[in-house]
Amino acid sequence: MTGNRLLEQFVPTSGSLLLGVLGDPIAHSKSPVMHHAALKAHGISGHYVPLHVKPDNLKEAIQAVRVLGFRGVNVTIPHKVEVMSYLDKIDEGAAKIGAVNTIVNDHGVLTGYNTDGIGYVRSLKDEVLPGLSGSNIVVLGAGGAARGIVHALTLEMAGSISIINRTSSKAVQLAEEWGGGTSTIRGYGEHEAEEAVSSADVIINTTSVGMHPHVDQMPVEAEWIPEGIVVSDLIYNPLKTKLLTESEARGCRVHGGLGMFVNQGAFAFEYWTGLTAPVEEMKQAVLESF
Repeated sequence: MTGNRLLEQFVPTSGSLLLGVLGDPIAHSKSPVMHHAALKAHGISGHYVPLHVKPDNLKEAIQAVRVLGFRGVNVTIPHKVEVMSYLDKIDEGAAKIGAVNTIVNDHGVLTGYNTDGIGYVRSLKDEVLPGLSGSNIVVLGAGGAARGIVHALTLEMAGSISIINRTSSKAVQLAEEWGGGTSTIRGYGEHEAEEAVSSADVIINTTSVGMHPHVDQMPVEAEWIPEGIVVSDLIYNPLKTKLLTESEARGCRVHGGLGMFVNQGAFAFEYWTGLTAPVEEMKQAVLESF
């Protein structure tokens, strides 16, 4: 089905495509700016709204997506795992990852997808590190975003993946789920972070530590970071977190979250509309919003 025919089928009687993003917090999100730029580039009448949803209200919010006729929504911290309980279908890739960041509404049937991992790895390889094979990678966090990224990293034949999380059992569980492939995967608690970080070739922060408005926070101590490695942060607001600033001062190559953010949004836009996402316009809109 072509993009235009797909849109005709799912645009509500109001004639305006309804999209949104669920999260807690959500006021910082640049998703509305980015997706309004995408809609404008294609001449689509539509709205993309931020939806501040507390965890206790997630079930009702997902039902509202059906009732209000949203074509789709993005899902962000902290709902990417729990939201799966309230969907009708889960894409095979998202089911394997165990997290959803994009929901498509087909006449009341909600299907969950995960575009985080593929969006992230494409960005990392394009912007700073073309090859990940054999690298020792440390992933900070074991939530929904981490799950997608660990899955994508295993496909890139990383040498080892160390998952560090405040609750060590979550890191160990995630490592066990993805173990058995070509990459050695281990989970650690915060008390073991320094040792794991000291041997890293790549550090990836998947937590919200350092996100606006708490821009002075860091997920690990600066002095633990080896000089000259690659340090990546999924956070895109601010564009350069304290983690990246401190890492740059240690001679590291740094990679911010903007590329991943735009790429995962582009995949989501294509799921909703069937049209090719205007990636450059989306990226420029986010940059101009800061």
